[in-house]
Parts: sequence; structure tokens; C-alpha cells
Amino acid sequence: MALKATIYKADLQIADMDRNFYETQNLTIARHPSETDERMMVRVLAFARHAHEALSFTKGLFDTDEPDLWQKDLTGAIALWIEVGQPDDKRLLKACGRAEQVVVYSYASNSSIWWNQIGSRLERAKNLTVFNLPTETSQALQKLAQRNMQLQCTIQDGQIWMTGGDETVQIDLVTFKAAAEAMR
Repeated sequence: MALKATIYKADLQIADMDRNFYETQNLTIARHPSETDERMMVRVLAFARHAHEALSFTKGLFDTDEPDLWQKDLTGAIALWIEVGQPDDKRLLKACGRAEQVVVYSYASNSSIWWNQIGSRLERAKNLTVFNLPTETSQALQKLAQRNMQLQCTIQDGQIWMTGGDETVQIDLVTFKAAAEAMR
């Protein structure tokens, strides 16, 4: 019998002063049986950082043809494709062909090795941005995970803070690759 997703609920207050975006999102997050709390919280961070009325979680690990999050325009075209983890270069090149902008959030301790292996094959992908979260940061985010979460995300001058309960995590993203276009 197949295992089912575990459902998490998050009230996420977003104050993105860099984009003048202030909103509270009530998220329902389906965590795949093979997904860790760490990965799920990186997805929540990606959602907060790119928050938009059309941004949504997808089937993710349940459907290999979809990213972890995406934003579609009114015509159904993919404006933003967000991957979490260490996707292979073929998947990323395919995503770059399908979406206006592609963003990857890697977080494992071996992310530098992963990027060194595939980075040169992705130089031509002008609409690709790749960020890395230091291991200490992603593990600190993991500690915020609860079945019912009250989270606040503040973004100012490129700095990100995620707060849950009494814990605040400062998030300093390392840019492995910046897109040629301005980031959404």
C-alpha cells in the first residue's frame, strides 16, 4: 500500500520590503513520505521569497514533470519554475525552455560538489538562478517545522529572516548562478 502525504498547515506572514509585498498566506503543504522537514521548510522559504497571488505548490515529488512551486500567468504559461534540492542539468535545461524564469534552492552539505559537476553545462541557461542555503541554515529552518505553524518571513535589503515561535533564523543565500534577467 502506498504511503500518503502528511499535511502541514502554515499561517505565513510575509513582509517583503524589497518588493513592497505584505500579505498573510494560509498554506496547506503536502509533505511527500520521502520528504524531510528540512526540504519542506526550504519550499516554504522559496514560497515566501517569491510570494505572488499566482504562485502555488505543485505535486512536486508526486509528479516528476512538475517543479516544487510554480507561477503561471493568465494564459497558463509558466512565468516562474522553482526547484528545491539538486536537480540534474537535463531537468533544469528542460525547465529553462518551458518557463520564463527558473530558480533552484539547493541546501545539502554537498551542494558545492553538485554545482561544480553540472554548473558548466548550465552556462547557456540565461533564465536560471541557483541559490544555496548553508547546511546550518536549512537545519535551523527544519526546527521551525510543526504540523500547524505560525511563521513570519521578513525580507529587507536582500536579508531574510524566518521566525516561528521563539526561534528566528537568519537566511543568507549563496548565489551559485544569477540569471541574466532581473530576478522575480
